[in-house]
Amino acid sequence: MKPSLEQELELARAAGVSHPDNLPFLLQPAQPNGKGALLVHGFTATPREMRDLGEFLFRKNFTVLALRLPGHGTTPEDLAARRAEEWLATVERGFQILAEKNLKIYGIGLSTGALLLLKLSLVRHFDKLVLLSPFLQLKHVLAPLAGWISSLIPYQDRNIEQKDQPFYYRRRPLQGVAQINRLRKQLQSKLAQIQTPVLVLASAGDLTIRPGTAKRLFDRLGSASKAFHGYGPEVPHVLTTAENPCQADVFDRILKFLESPPDEGP
Repeated sequence: MKPSLEQELELARAAGVSHPDNLPFLLQPAQPNGKGALLVHGFTATPREMRDLGEFLFRKNFTVLALRLPGHGTTPEDLAARRAEEWLATVERGFQILAEKNLKIYGIGLSTGALLLLKLSLVRHFDKLVLLSPFLQLKHVLAPLAGWISSLIPYQDRNIEQKDQPFYYRRRPLQGVAQINRLRKQLQSKLAQIQTPVLVLASAGDLTIRPGTAKRLFDRLGSASKAFHGYGPEVPHVLTTAENPCQADVFDRILKFLESPPDEGP
């Protein structure tokens, strides 16, 4: 059976996703421009994190598919039991859904979502990639030991505003962080193999990833056509939501990159 949005919705509901904003979504314009945007959210978040960007691109006649990674939009306990391979399989199904529509496929991922797109780009052809707050290292000094620490402290408590609690977990499962560690270690030695044109956006105000790690990842990419832009300390880790004061600039840079001819580069 071919992958479909309906399947992804069934999987989400069967897993216990109840809030409609946490479900995957597909936006198909009346006059499509032949370009498909595959949106992948970050760790402990949901497709809602990518909704504003998705609707912006939809208004520009992109076909937009935003995925829900397994373990997200449900419970921290569910996420603790998931593996990076399950996340990657979901991203590949999303790729196939857009490929069936004969579209040029552009991957846009935030944080862990960016790493998953990089991993998939080693075996699937993306026309372009946009990496938002990607990383090789998380900021917390104990993050590399998350797998060991999880047996003693399974969850890390976080302050999440009341309005955001339906969309982000207040308890971050350290087993999930251990899966991120597996993913980034798998990628580190393969970044030079990636030839896809890429745009990387990051910020000095990012409190989630190690300062400078996005630029180091960018420098190691093998892409001949690549561009990096860093925002200041006023810009947070999540670049796609209204909490980012430079959200409009982020969207404009993404659009300019996606609409530029291949031979012009980023």
